[in-house]
Amino acid sequence: MESGATLHKSVLYVSTEIKPEIFNLLEQNKQFFSQLQDLSLNVKSEFSTNNGTKLLKILAKYTTKINALKLENFHSDCEPQLFHDLISIIKSQEQLRRFSIIGEEIPMEFHGIISSLKCQTSSLQEVIIRYCGYSVEFEILKDCKNLETLCIRHWDHRKLLKTLNCSKVRTLEIFDSQIDASTIVQILEKSGSLLQRLALASASQKFWNESLILETLKSFCPNLTYLHILNTGFSTQLLELIGNLQKLQFLKLWCNNYIPEKELKIRIKQFAELMPMTLQYLDLLGDARLSSYIDILLNHCNAPLNKLIIERLDNEKNIKALIEFCIRNKTLNYVGVNRYLNLDDNIRKEVETYVTLVPYERIIVDC
Repeated sequence: MESGATLHKSVLYVSTEIKPEIFNLLEQNKQFFSQLQDLSLNVKSEFSTNNGTKLLKILAKYTTKINALKLENFHSDCEPQLFHDLISIIKSQEQLRRFSIIGEEIPMEFHGIISSLKCQTSSLQEVIIRYCGYSVEFEILKDCKNLETLCIRHWDHRKLLKTLNCSKVRTLEIFDSQIDASTIVQILEKSGSLLQRLALASASQKFWNESLILETLKSFCPNLTYLHILNTGFSTQLLELIGNLQKLQFLKLWCNNYIPEKELKIRIKQFAELMPMTLQYLDLLGDARLSSYIDILLNHCNAPLNKLIIERLDNEKNIKALIEFCIRNKTLNYVGVNRYLNLDDNIRKEVETYVTLVPYERIIVDC
């Protein structure tokens, strides 16, 4: 067990080697459990042992004020008692606000755990689902009228989104094999000006009805401060959307640049000129073609960028453009580079007179 300076947050990892007397001490410390607000359970096979069962029963009996519950490494073939105890923990909470489940080997059965959230639908504000198979149990989320954050990764989002009736979503993240606009636009339209953070990523390098998503965002969601789009086309419609987002602070792009070089250069120039004057963070990691023409982008960019992430920095024209941008704008503090360890020492010394170069992991921002 690990706990911070206060008793309000705890991350629990159970080992079969924990001795019975330790559980006796835990059970006697009712005040500790009564104050827990943030609980993360690593749901491995150890929870099916006597020690694991004891700990879960203690949690179900004494915890009532948990705001955030995270189930990691969840899989479907545990002992029935484990699922029963997890359900008891969920039902025991007065106001569960954040719930996340991260599957192991894409579980398809949840044995009533997701259904037990029915008693928390009025309080739930954040739901995160990762590496899980679809189950009808998730349809209980349609009753979560106060849902503000919905994050879905590597899961069939289409079946669920068709049933949701969310109108207060501020953060929406969907990473899937394919992004289908027809199942997303209803949330975008209903959330409208409340939506502030959006991340959409398609692993198959294709968005279905991509133009519908872009048009919906332009018409209904003017207050985005964070936008991450992976595997979209570098279209004029996308550029118009970005230029229309006058509160945008964070932008992450990885586009399918299947357009001729001459046209690509023209659009990069347009992209740079359309960047909102609120933009502080630009991430082009993984987009080798955009990174190749970073000189065009920087030469025409007036946005007050504070952090820039690019694929590489290995030619004179890009180095020169970066230095000139730093001198002109005086806002850029960090440049994250994917191939940081491969940077030439002479390039590093020349550039770091004007801006700090770092491995991209140091400054990356996620939704």
